[in-house]
Amino acid sequence: MNYWLIKSEPFVYSFSDLEKEGVTMWEGVRNYQARNNLRAMKKGDLTLFYHSREGLEVVGIARVVKEHYPDPTAEKGDWSVVEFAPVRRLSHPVTLKTIKSDPSLQEILLVRNGRISVMPLDQDAYERILTHSENPS
Repeated sequence: MNYWLIKSEPFVYSFSDLEKEGVTMWEGVRNYQARNNLRAMKKGDLTLFYHSREGLEVVGIARVVKEHYPDPTAEKGDWSVVEFAPVRRLSHPVTLKTIKSDPSLQEILLVRNGRISVMPLDQDAYERILTHSENPS
């Protein structure tokens, strides 16, 4: 299993929206690195759902339910989508400030390059972020 972090502005698409819909197509990604990350996702992989611009926090866990296929919203170019379903909302959101203050998380892309909307996490980073949710400071 692989682990990921996906970012969305909550006023565009929030974790609550995903919970209501049950499954969503993650469309509109127009960054090559993020697109390649979508293409690397496998059915069953887990991803942390991060609210960007508002909140700046990890709020939930989603699962890949359908692997990449062409983005039907792309007017041109070679873009992909993946489908996600919610797993659960975190008991306590994990803020970007908390993540940045954790020495063991300094190498994740969220800290190093916050502009990427779809990024891999290693299992240790994924579990460490969940630990912050269960044991908020």
